[in-house]
Amino acid sequence: MTLVVIARVPVTGVTAFQRFEEIVLPLLQDHGGHLASRWRDAGGTLEVQLIEFSTRAALEAFRADPRMEAASPLLAESGAVLEITEVKPV
Repeated sequence: MTLVVIARVPVTGVTAFQRFEEIVLPLLQDHGGHLASRWRDAGGTLEVQLIEFSTRAALEAFRADPRMEAASPLLAESGAVLEITEVKPV
């Protein structure tokens, strides 16, 4: 399964969001996930990611990982708004 993640980050939250990502993105491989592509604007206030998981269960395991929960205060601190959409090739 493939997800598109769009993150809109306030200027004041860019540092916290990037710290959150430094913790969370490496966890993908522990759960059958893969960061296929990633784009960020010059200011770090908009980021688009294409993330692939081997199965829906792998995604759920990633979301339930206690390290994700431990990192969640950084996401909250960042003030980022995430839009996550499952997509399929056409």
